[in-house]
Amino acid sequence: QVDVAAMVQLFGYVDVTDTGFIVAVLSIAFNPLFWNVVARWEHKTRALSQVFGSPHAACYCLGTAILLLNCVRSHCFTEAMKSQPKLEGWDCHWTYYSGLAISAVGTLFVVSSFLALGFTGTFLGDYFGILMEEKVTSFPFSVLDNPMYWGSTAIYLGWSLMHASPAGLLLTAVVAISYTIAVLYEG
Repeated sequence: QVDVAAMVQLFGYVDVTDTGFIVAVLSIAFNPLFWNVVARWEHKTRALSQVFGSPHAACYCLGTAILLLNCVRSHCFTEAMKSQPKLEGWDCHWTYYSGLAISAVGTLFVVSSFLALGFTGTFLGDYFGILMEEKVTSFPFSVLDNPMYWGSTAIYLGWSLMHASPAGLLLTAVVAISYTIAVLYEG
């Protein structure tokens, strides 16, 4: 049984009409849409590879754009949390350190995924014709499918708990939904 009353009360703290909150939602939804559309376009046309002179240069450019967009997304997420009320009952050491631990696990998944895949493996090199010799099955892929997506989601969840932010929790749900859709689209 889900206690809907508790959820309604929790999200009563969130002003979903706040401009900062809306911008955060849009930036969260935009990122996976952007990289999937651009990567599929590149795969069909090889236009970026032609413009940049090589698939590697084009992939590095797209990867850099994705990293910059992720910085914008994280900034928008943080600003949206800061502009909304905290849940005072969660503004304590226990919640803070729980969030810190969740963020640490998320960071472990993101960093270890990057190290296992490399830059071009992480940033859609296969769409540029840059293929890995074999499928990566080592940690963290041995523990979890799409560890970079779920690690990133865990970082946002931890960040939200560290800030005792109901808005952050709702935005984390948007991150999870966006990544779920991306996984379905990519699969």
